Amino acid sequence: MSHDHSHTHSHSHSHAVAISAEGLRAFQIGIGLNVIFVLTEVIAGIAYESMSLLSDAGHNLADVASLLLSYLAFKLSHKSATNRYTYGFKKTTILAALFNALLLLVAIGMLGYESFQRLQQPPAVKGTGIAWVASLGIIINGISAWLFFKRKDADLNMKGAYWHLLADALVSLGVVVGGIIISYTNWYWLDPAIGIGIMIVVLISTWSLLTDSFKMSMDAVPTGIELEAITKVIQATPHIVNVHHVHIWPLSTTENALTAHVIIDDSLGFDEKLRVIRDLKHELSHHQIQHSTIELESVTMHCPKEELEMKVEKS
Repeated sequence: MSHDHSHTHSHSHSHAVAISAEGLRAFQIGIGLNVIFVLTEVIAGIAYESMSLLSDAGHNLADVASLLLSYLAFKLSHKSATNRYTYGFKKTTILAALFNALLLLVAIGMLGYESFQRLQQPPAVKGTGIAWVASLGIIINGISAWLFFKRKDADLNMKGAYWHLLADALVSLGVVVGGIIISYTNWYWLDPAIGIGIMIVVLISTWSLLTDSFKMSMDAVPTGIELEAITKVIQATPHIVNVHHVHIWPLSTTENALTAHVIIDDSLGFDEKLRVIRDLKHELSHHQIQHSTIELESVTMHCPKEELEMKVEKS
């Protein structure tokens, strides 16, 4: 029985580094802009006694924390593997995405409670001031979201950052409209009502991030990959007689791994079998499988579980 544990990569090293550098720069700029905006909203929210501004500031502060956490996770994911962490620290990107989702849920609960309290006895707020501050949020969050737009489909943390920042820009637009209405009508209840609306928007945008990151942390088959489809790809490879024990899981938010046992036609020589495995690895790299480990078995020699399954089928 022979084992082949080499890995294939669907992108060149230089291309991966270029994407990484652009992604890290997006995080750096996004963090800097949002820190400035959070401080502005907190100061203005306290001065104007605006729950919508303070709610949005709390949400944006959680976003800053999540951006910072994702940034640190990306830095760690590019550290070399060690004798203890043989896959390196790639998994930190998944843990960061999960923690970010949980952090946002906590922020939703705290600010949602405060908004409901304010709704019962809404204080007088200055609608015009709220509108001006929120308009700044449209600009900052719009720019930040644009930085992540091109990369949102390449990584779960990038996707989470994009949708959160885009939602922030839309929420800021809602706060601007609310501030203008308050300035003309004195409907002060509208301010905490907008705060509650913000919580609902954040909850919706956070839910998919929470479920996706939880599945990835549990080593579920990554979104966009079907186990049956990958199995058929392996079975369709010339000279492969059978395949079993196929496992697919995410190494990080951008890289996936696979292990499988394959039976190759015994009429082939050892070197020819290795070429079949090499061709299979290359094909898998085109199906979002960046790391594959293939265990080679013969027609007459199977692993114990496979032999048991064959006996059951015959009976």
